[in-house]
Amino acid sequence: MKKLSIRDILAKKGKEKIVAITAYDALFTKLFDENVDLILIGDSLNMSFNGKKDTLDIDINAMLYHTRAVCGAARHAYVVADLPFGSYYDERGAIKSSLKLIKQGGADAVKLEGGAKKAHLVRALSDEGISVVGHIGLMPQSVRFEGGYLVKGRDEKQAQGLLADALALQEAGAVTIVLEGVISSVASEITNAIKIPTIGIGSGADTDGQILVFSDMLGLFDEFVPKFVKRYMNGADLVRKTIKNYADEVRSGAFPSSEYEYKK
Repeated sequence: MKKLSIRDILAKKGKEKIVAITAYDALFTKLFDENVDLILIGDSLNMSFNGKKDTLDIDINAMLYHTRAVCGAARHAYVVADLPFGSYYDERGAIKSSLKLIKQGGADAVKLEGGAKKAHLVRALSDEGISVVGHIGLMPQSVRFEGGYLVKGRDEKQAQGLLADALALQEAGAVTIVLEGVISSVASEITNAIKIPTIGIGSGADTDGQILVFSDMLGLFDEFVPKFVKRYMNGADLVRKTIKNYADEVRSGAFPSSEYEYKK
């Protein structure tokens, strides 16, 4: 199966929807790889994988660990790694962190949060030959600053600001932009206004692609369900029932039966 490049992702603009999902390890990467176009090693792993309340305290070394695991298993999908909070506060830091994820981790691109104010970082990375995915709208790394997870584009000022952010990121060299928690009509306007693909999460159907956190989509993370998440299976219930079945059989002596024993 062909390994997708940034040219393949860009070519889908306006022609074919981009299918994206998160992954944090080799096991799930192998399960997802053949059916998706893009895999994101999202800092969301700090919540679903590490059990933290937000994404803010994961560091670049933890992201590198998971990036290596995913990139070691991906044979088809284009792989993007999140730059964690605090790792790209200036151009030097952004380049250093990105090179670690690209050179040591094997990622095809990095993703950072922020609009026009972060355009200089996107330009600096692009000048170094590093592909950058932008991220605007609801930005999880700003949750403490903003006091919550806030949907964006609710008024004309916000809508125009988001469009300006998208255009600034495109001009700086971003190859794709994630639109998270953006009012659908605004996400549609942005998608039509820029030449690079948009990938939506909670931003309606008119973006060039969609991404979901895999543990949300599979129903494995069930503490809460965001409005934009469709559960394609009740994974947590299935796992609990399966583990209970296993535990019951171990306790009763039903497992292991002779079928599962080594014999002379």
